[in-house]
Amino acid sequence: MTVPAPLRWLVSEITSMRACAPAERPPLVHVPDADTSLIFRTTSARRSALLVVGPRTRASYHVGKDFPLCLRLRLRPGAARLLLGVPMTELVDQVVGLEELWDDAALWDGAAGLTAAPAPPGDDVTRVLGRLQAALPARIAARSNADLARSELVRATAQALRDQAGQQREPVAAIARRLAVSERHMRDVVRDGIGVPPKRFERIERVRRVLARGRAHTARWAQLAATAGFYDQSHMAAEFRTLMGVPPAAFFAGRFPSLQPC
Repeated sequence: MTVPAPLRWLVSEITSMRACAPAERPPLVHVPDADTSLIFRTTSARRSALLVVGPRTRASYHVGKDFPLCLRLRLRPGAARLLLGVPMTELVDQVVGLEELWDDAALWDGAAGLTAAPAPPGDDVTRVLGRLQAALPARIAARSNADLARSELVRATAQALRDQAGQQREPVAAIARRLAVSERHMRDVVRDGIGVPPKRFERIERVRRVLARGRAHTARWAQLAATAGFYDQSHMAAEFRTLMGVPPAAFFAGRFPSLQPC
């Protein structure tokens, strides 16, 4: 789904899911993700909620549920700290209601209309995005220049770490020098703005590259390991199992750990 122009500085992608018949509901697999997301969802009982899903350091597997609409806005690195006003370390592996974080009533009102009343049948994606498009930039406008500068440093660091697939790894200290900050300052800003330190961010990103490319490479694991930024195939298998709970071959064959209630 195309990200509306006013949200592109804050949101990297928008995805939506609609309800399907119980027999057709696939398991819900939440993969590791260093980026924080905003979730708007409705239920079959016409209830709705705005949720914040913090950085996920490990995969989780759940039984599929009936959500007539589930809209996910994946926030860009650095944007979540500006929007939510709390250190991202407080949200690692957490799911909380947005109203718990937005204590400024004037700013919350722009989005509260989405949850203040029962969701109308066939809740409209355009309506939801319109509300968020009005509320989110207003939150950024309340931030100081220092906050914005820290956000830009987080964004630049995350981009440098993500650009290393298939290349010789650039040490964190070298990235800090290139960005004209101390290594300690960069680490502190990244932890505050993303929730995890740079090295853990790298680990998550490498596994996500395997997830994105794995189905096309299941017969060429060594090649996939090299292109995803691992030292070798065994390094990839060990990291993948740690974060995903199963080896790569089992995951891509659909052999997941036991499904948990959502």
